[in-house]
Amino acid sequence: MINKVLTVSLTFACLAIITATSVNAANVTEGKIIAEKSCQTCHGMDGIATSPVAANLSGQQEVYLLNQLKKFRSGKREDPQMSIIIKMLNDADMENVAAYYSGIKISVKMPE
Repeated sequence: MINKVLTVSLTFACLAIITATSVNAANVTEGKIIAEKSCQTCHGMDGIATSPVAANLSGQQEVYLLNQLKKFRSGKREDPQMSIIIKMLNDADMENVAAYYSGIKISVKMPE
């Protein structure tokens, strides 16, 4: 019984997070402009990192990307370059760039 209650509670908590993020009308076009100005040097316009120390962003979930940007802003996650970039982004910018990169579709090929 406790497991069912816990499962239901976690399900609703996850749905609330996803819904709260999805309700924000992120603008992919604006996100692309931000990516061109602030992100492409390390993460590429296609979301494939151009640097071995940068993350690939294409194919990531929008919620995940936004949460990582918020962690950089709060100092919970640190990187010298991102510490500079994040100061230039407001909340809407972060939502828009997360929407842009999460909208890039990738395909995966498993190793043989």
